[in-house]
Amino acid sequence: MDKIKILFVCVHNSARSQMAEAFVNYFYNDKFVAESAGLEPGTLNPLVVKSMSEIGIDISKNQVKDVFEKYKSGAYFDYVITVCDEANAEKCPIFPSALKTIHWSFEDPSKLTGTEDEKLKKIAKIRDEIKSKIEDFIKSLNKTQNGKS
Repeated sequence: MDKIKILFVCVHNSARSQMAEAFVNYFYNDKFVAESAGLEPGTLNPLVVKSMSEIGIDISKNQVKDVFEKYKSGAYFDYVITVCDEANAEKCPIFPSALKTIHWSFEDPSKLTGTEDEKLKKIAKIRDEIKSKIEDFIKSLNKTQNGKS
């Protein structure tokens, strides 16, 4: 059976979409494969890298990717999930092959203020919210696939 392909999209592909991709590929790689991309690819957020390493997931070697390059390449995804705010989610290209496009809004780690420790605490909260949302999403897909919807 082919794995279900998920694309996570945010503005810079530097934080939220990277975390979401990592969670799916780390915990659910038996049935799912995730990628991520950004509207305006930036640089991987070092505090997000640190936050993920705190829970044993290394994303330090991840590259940022451009969502429009994914679109132009004709890449196929079963689900396209935007993890940025509504205004930016509306700028994402439509992947006609996607079974479903979903929007989850999470706070942008690049906009956080405060000391490094304060930012890390806020990023950990965002990280845990993303992990929880993915767990719920995967459970709902598994129920649907097992005919229990």
